Amino acid sequence: MLAAACFLLAAAGKLTGAEPSASTFEALGWGDWFRNLVGVLEIVGVVALFIPLLTGLAALAFAVLMAGAVATEAFVTGGGVVLPLILLVVSAVIAWGRRDSIARLRALVTRR
Repeated sequence: MLAAACFLLAAAGKLTGAEPSASTFEALGWGDWFRNLVGVLEIVGVVALFIPLLTGLAALAFAVLMAGAVATEAFVTGGGVVLPLILLVVSAVIAWGRRDSIARLRALVTRR
């Protein structure tokens, strides 16, 4: 899955402090701890993309993450929004296609 590879590469960049990740999180004022947290959560999300019950939820989470990335690039750093926008659309399409797994997971969690 190409989206998973992109998110894995992004996580590696965050965890190693590579640019532009380091300067982007510094511009946000949240520093290294938040950059590392997002990197770890991206790796967890990549793993979840390959677990059928969690695929839809992981894709939905990535869509939300990419919406934040688009806003950050557009309004904070002035960077390019094309790649995060593409990943936002791809994640949203995956989440929509796996909405049944999101519903099943919700039913499991809210079962009494």
